[in-house]
Amino acid sequence: MNITVFGATGQVGRHVVNQALLKNHFVRAFGRNVHELKDINKNLELVRGGVFDTEDIFRSLKDCDAVISVLGGSFDGQDKTRSLGMKNIIAQMKNTGVIRIVALGGKGILDHPDGGLIIDQPEYPEEYLPVGREHQKAWEELLGSGLNWTFVCSPDIIDADPQGNFITAANVFPEGAQSRINSGDLALFMLQEIEQEQYPKQRVGIGMV
Repeated sequence: MNITVFGATGQVGRHVVNQALLKNHFVRAFGRNVHELKDINKNLELVRGGVFDTEDIFRSLKDCDAVISVLGGSFDGQDKTRSLGMKNIIAQMKNTGVIRIVALGGKGILDHPDGGLIIDQPEYPEEYLPVGREHQKAWEELLGSGLNWTFVCSPDIIDADPQGNFITAANVFPEGAQSRINSGDLALFMLQEIEQEQYPKQRVGIGMV
């Protein structure tokens, strides 16, 4: 499978790239600092670009089968990489005929047991609201896109290799899960979701057990 990875040099993105190559996928790694990745694998293509440049995105999606987006950014609400980046990726996916995307968001975009989203509850930490709203806008872009999307809503991310000790649930945070996840396990699940499509057009809660 030919997979384009946006945010390929980030905490989760590096795991996505490495694991996808181990599974013999062809990977097109997209980012501003992709030179940090060692282009020594015949199945790896580095595409330097920005998610605000439509031509860069279009070029990275040519002949692509699926997209994994693990875009990052600041937490202050001033950085629109997550929301506007997603909007641009969606537009160029439509222009290139690519329909499958698995994207990374935050736990706050899951349903709360009492109704509404977790992010809308009074107890939601105020310092996480700006980045949470960015995740919400990215999800809303996917909702109206017509694409075959999956939005993985992550709790706190630990920079660690995959262990496989996680559980998932559609649209809610999994009962009994810890509010944390290894970056390697996020990558593992996102690749599994690209291959198996267990949660099409759904949000996914994920956490360690």
